[in-house]
Amino acid sequence: MVYKAGSWNLTKLVKDPKKPEFENQIRRIQKKATEFEKIKSKLKPTISTSDFLKIIKNLEAISEEISVVGGYASLSYSANTQSDEATSLLTRMSKLGSDVSNQILFFDLWWKQGIDEKNANRLIKDAGDLAQYLRHKRLVAKYSLSEAEERIINTLDVTGITALIKLYDKITNAFEYSITLSGKKRRMTREQLSGLVRSTNAKTREAAYKILLSKYSQNKGVLGEIYQNIVLNWKDEGIDIRGYPSPISMRNIGNDVDDKTVSSLLQVCKKNAPVFQKFFQQKAKMLGLKKLRRYDLYAPTNTKIKEKNYPYDKSVRLVFESLGKFSPKLAEFAKNIFDKNHIDSSIRPGKRDGAFCSTLSPKITPFVLVNFTGKSRDVFTLAHELGHAVHSQAADRKSILVQDAPLPLAETASTFSELLLYENLADKVKTSERRAMLSEKIDDLYATIGRQSFFTLFEVEAHKQIAGSTTVDQISKTYLENLKVQFGSSVTLTDDFAIEWSCIPHFYHTPFYCYAYSFGNLLALSLFQRYKKEGTSFSNAYIEILAAGGSQKPEKLLAEYGFDITSTAFWQEGFDYVNSQVKELGKL
Repeated sequence: MVYKAGSWNLTKLVKDPKKPEFENQIRRIQKKATEFEKIKSKLKPTISTSDFLKIIKNLEAISEEISVVGGYASLSYSANTQSDEATSLLTRMSKLGSDVSNQILFFDLWWKQGIDEKNANRLIKDAGDLAQYLRHKRLVAKYSLSEAEERIINTLDVTGITALIKLYDKITNAFEYSITLSGKKRRMTREQLSGLVRSTNAKTREAAYKILLSKYSQNKGVLGEIYQNIVLNWKDEGIDIRGYPSPISMRNIGNDVDDKTVSSLLQVCKKNAPVFQKFFQQKAKMLGLKKLRRYDLYAPTNTKIKEKNYPYDKSVRLVFESLGKFSPKLAEFAKNIFDKNHIDSSIRPGKRDGAFCSTLSPKITPFVLVNFTGKSRDVFTLAHELGHAVHSQAADRKSILVQDAPLPLAETASTFSELLLYENLADKVKTSERRAMLSEKIDDLYATIGRQSFFTLFEVEAHKQIAGSTTVDQISKTYLENLKVQFGSSVTLTDDFAIEWSCIPHFYHTPFYCYAYSFGNLLALSLFQRYKKEGTSFSNAYIEILAAGGSQKPEKLLAEYGFDITSTAFWQEGFDYVNSQVKELGKL
């Protein structure tokens, strides 16, 4: 078969949201939630293990069914953010999710606050893969509120924080960009415009950035107001009401990762900024420039070699081949996505920018969204998102409650897949092309390690700043200072990049998400180094790590395979690899 870019098939989730069958699907969920409420009287500290595990099974069933209808709405909206029907359905399913969460909330609160430590440990002992999930629930107990308060927060989130995020998406996804290329005026989506920052033409790169940033600058009032209110909501609920020690701790605890681990990661990333600065200085020489401008950061280094355009079919097969060389099982997982038409890859107006992988249930093959333009970076993006899909399928024997790995580990498989793709492609090209590929690879390491860690460092400062009252211009000034620390004297910055923070959806969607990329990439580099030493025999251990999903705490899981992620020395090993790649580039 020939793989062609297109849209996904969601009918196995919901055949038609306008038909009575969908309403029956909703009623079944509501009925199960109502039935679940009846177990309230059984919740006593002395509850038997068998009765407790039956309750967990009911909870899993409800979680899976609500995930299916909610996932359908979310995926439909991502495919067309400008559709009123998709927007309306997403709002309705968000409300349903909130209502069901409120109905079953009592069990979560009972487990956190209504049972003593001795009996809790008794039940955890026989919980199997759910043991760490239950321990983590107990850990966050001190940040939980009363049932009435939790219900209020769940209800208000639908028209509060969730509505703000949806508003940001609706505004920014409607942006259209006009640029003149070869004397012709063209209208582009953000995804298409972003491709031009890798143009061989310096003026095109500069124009693309200026057009993108000016659009966000023109809308900085409303986008800045949305961001400040999201941050204040994060503070009001997380710090003032729940009592988390800091804004980032709220994410760390949710990720089941220690503050010390994240602090070590960020400390090492900041310390190693000169590694990337050295690369930028080297890249400037390769481009024949005295110094890189920020507009030139992702410029191709070998302008004599025309940038390849990768046909979609060839790209898909390259990813399959790269995964298969390491483990045929991983390639099989990736093929499942295409066999079931669970991928949306074409570019259309209104479609969500970027890329993601969505796992709705262990019983359902994940869904992947990419915006494929045929550039080499799109092939790596495809490998990245299929890496997420591989991870989910490796863990598909786990409960829906623990299938998903904690956020930092969730970026490991995706990055590892990119490394496998790079190794595969590097073997197929000449030295001149390999030099360009290695430069692009280091570009990507910067984008996913250095850049993402500094995003997080910016967020830490921005959250402090907004808590003390500030303006959009002051936030932008903080972001510009952050860029100056990143680049030192290696890159020339212009003030138009001060507004770039408002272009980063993660700041709005998931505060402090970005360090997960740094975490995942540096961890993947360590795993890849192990693979280079041990060969394909390492594949079994790797798949075991993925198969754990979220059933173990990251520090404990990785310690079993010889990785101490709490130490700065561990993270430094990743940067030593990056530094070795920069040195290798200098020799080619």
